[in-house]
Formats: sequence, structure tokens, C-alpha cells
Amino acid sequence: MADELVFYTNPVSRGRIVRWMLEEVGRPYRTELLDFGTTMKAPAYLAINPMGKVPAIKHGDTVVTEAGAICAYLADVFPEAGLAPPHGDPRRGPYYRWMFFAAGPVEASVSNKALGFEVPKERRGTIGYGAMEDVLNALEYAVSQSEYLAGDQFTAADVYAGSQIGWGMMFGALEKRPAFEAYWQRISSRPAAIRAREIDDALRQPAP
Repeated sequence: MADELVFYTNPVSRGRIVRWMLEEVGRPYRTELLDFGTTMKAPAYLAINPMGKVPAIKHGDTVVTEAGAICAYLADVFPEAGLAPPHGDPRRGPYYRWMFFAAGPVEASVSNKALGFEVPKERRGTIGYGAMEDVLNALEYAVSQSEYLAGDQFTAADVYAGSQIGWGMMFGALEKRPAFEAYWQRISSRPAAIRAREIDDALRQPAP
């Protein structure tokens, strides 16, 4: 029997990114819904993720946390889904590049902006992302070079980085640049993306 795949999430969290990835993978998985401040901080879940945050997955005996890491893990464990360029493929370079760019500079700069913090101009050299404008320009470059971040192949990098672009524009954390809007329209209309949104949106509704 294949190892069970368990998904720990909340429908108003970054778990929505992993839900999309799971739907792209197309393998059966079981969802465990957790609440902020209660079941996320309970001993049973802290044994899965000591941070007490979602998302997380458990695949057999393997636990993976952090949305970007989960997306990369699922792409590698289920290669038949075609969500990562194979090892040795030159597209593996941009795949890693933009996956980690989203996990680092994009995440940090958007979080700081949401908190109203701006790095002083004279201190930009001491922080990885420099300035928000630098991040936006690099991200615009990334989505403008080809149809997807790794070239002509849709990958886990598009799920992860693309979700940040979509959410960022929705909540005003990222400028609605034409390149971002065109890229988001391309990837958010995928059947798996639509299914994932429908599942999580339904889970947000109070029970009758």
C-alpha cells in the first residue's frame, strides 16, 4: 500500500498554496483542518510542526513543513505529475532560482510591507532583498521571459511563486503590473487551481 498523504491546513492560510499543489499532483490525500491558536498549538500538532503553523504534510513517516518546501517535495516524490524539470535539465536552474526567490526576497519584502516597515535606503545592502522595487523588477523579469518560470513547463515554482503574486495583487502588497496580471491569468485558470480554490472556499463557509 502506498504511504498515506496527510495535509494539515486552514482554508485562510498559506495552506491554499499546498492545496493547489496537491490538486496538481492528483494523488489521494487526507485533509486535517486546524484552527489558529487552538489545535495548531496543541501537543499533537506541535509534534508535527513545532512552529504551530500550517501548512504541513505527512507522507508515510516523512513530515514536511513550509509551503515552498512542500511544493518542491511533492514535485520530486511524484515525478509523473511533471511539476519539476528532471535532474540534468537546464530548466532546473530557473526552477530553483525562482522557487527560492519567492521563499526569500518576495516573502520577506511583502511581509515587511504588510507591517509598514521599509528598509532605510542606507541599510538596503544589509538585507537580502534590498528594496521592494528591486524585488518587483526581478519578479516582473521572471514572469516575462517565457510562459512559465522554468520556461515552457508549468512547475511547482509557478504554484508557489504564482500564488504569492496572485495574493499580493489581491491584497495590495504587490503592484498590479501588466506582466503580473497576464501571468496570474495564465496559471490561475488551470483546472487544479480552480478545484483547489473551490475546496478551500467551501471550507471557509460556516456549517448550516
